[in-house]
Amino acid sequence: MKTALITLFALQTLVSPLLAATEPVQQLNAVPADFTDVASLLPDAQIHMAYLGSDNFVGSQVDGYQANKCYLQQNAANALVKAQQAAAAKGLTLWIFDCYRPQRAVNHFMRWAADLTDTSTKLQYYPNLGKDQLVGEYIAEKSGHSRGSTIDLTLARPDAAGNWQLLDMGSPFDMFDPISNVGHPAISRDQQANRQLLESIMLQAGFKVYSMEWWHFTHQPPVYTDQYFDFVIK
Repeated sequence: MKTALITLFALQTLVSPLLAATEPVQQLNAVPADFTDVASLLPDAQIHMAYLGSDNFVGSQVDGYQANKCYLQQNAANALVKAQQAAAAKGLTLWIFDCYRPQRAVNHFMRWAADLTDTSTKLQYYPNLGKDQLVGEYIAEKSGHSRGSTIDLTLARPDAAGNWQLLDMGSPFDMFDPISNVGHPAISRDQQANRQLLESIMLQAGFKVYSMEWWHFTHQPPVYTDQYFDFVIK
């Protein structure tokens, strides 16, 4: 019996790393059946995918982004409809920067972060931090965005000409800096009120904010916790 247990333990020791290596499962081509294009549910929301062009912290179009489309897992998408309705009731709209993010885009971020010689976007996106400080709290090897329940967004209101203008949140989207932390004391009372309004709208719709980034929300509970998808946005 003792020999059998030792043999079983040895087998588990060999198999466990193999099983772990297969996780997370990635779907390379097709959009999962329970993901949806948010524009079909929220025609009035402003969708401006930040990584489709070059105006982002990487300074170039990011791998996996080929269209200005926001995909989310269905539960998160349905909840976002409630958030848009709450915003509209206040004369506002959701302005979306990023939704589902392919794993290949996350890999692109990691390659960019590893190249410490490329600091062309430092002044705009991480003026007070070294590039070597970004991996961890701001950039990671795995992102909740790749599971389909996380979204980056803000609020906008129309000006006199009817054009949507972003509310002042005290720091721009993807500003990797302590000032982007939720509740940071250095921003003005009005800026703090705008952040609290966004958080309140999203919280009531079932989303939780990430404390390091005022724009980053995840629908609770996320449907996928160990699976990261990699289909191209097109």
